Amino acid sequence: MRRFENRLYLITGAARGLGAAQAQRLVAEGARVVLADVREAEGRALAQSLGPAACFEPLDVGDEARWAEVVAAAERLGPLHGLVNNAGIFKPLPIAQTDAELYNQHVRVNQLGTYLGIRTVVPAFERTGGGVIVNLSSAAGLIGVPNAVAYTATKWAVRGMTKAAAKELGPRNIRVNSVHPGMIDTEMVRERDAAVNQALVNQQPIKRMGTADEIAGLVLFLLSDEARYMTGAELAMDGGRTL
Repeated sequence: MRRFENRLYLITGAARGLGAAQAQRLVAEGARVVLADVREAEGRALAQSLGPAACFEPLDVGDEARWAEVVAAAERLGPLHGLVNNAGIFKPLPIAQTDAELYNQHVRVNQLGTYLGIRTVVPAFERTGGGVIVNLSSAAGLIGVPNAVAYTATKWAVRGMTKAAAKELGPRNIRVNSVHPGMIDTEMVRERDAAVNQALVNQQPIKRMGTADEIAGLVLFLLSDEARYMTGAELAMDGGRTL
């Protein structure tokens, strides 16, 4: 039997990159998936390609009212088993060039979006006896990263929220863990200059970028019953960058 047969998961930022890889892997293992993203055309196309096991819901993760609508739509499909807070932005600049507007953009998506996701799915999980949340942080949530102060701050916040939520929600049979990807070959990482990315890869023990599928494998492990005794964990998949 496939690990996720007939289970239902909600993934944010699912139209491309890490979220798309997670959705593809979940469907391949028998799950049903609600893809949520602000990129409607890409998200709908991906959902269509995945067949009847997938559907798309437009979602700006900083919109509290829309979160409630998306979770309600997911519940109409059946009991919701898990949430992957995957949506994020990465716009690296030196501190002097990071104005309040850019900083708040990172907070709204990376930090507030994760919080709203956690807050909104808890009642749905309680109605069905429990659930699993995986929050996508970053290697930048474990170390200081120059020229990315806003991104780094929000990813440390995701790490802290994960631990606080794990302690609070564990007695309600809700597990919460965080994943900390390093240099992964996605559109978001390519926001930074290629020479800078290569220099960072050269500093790692494993001298290549990771793949979205590798991160998806770790996320699926945390969603699965194989990780049923894990909560509050922070798992780095970063080629050794944070050693």
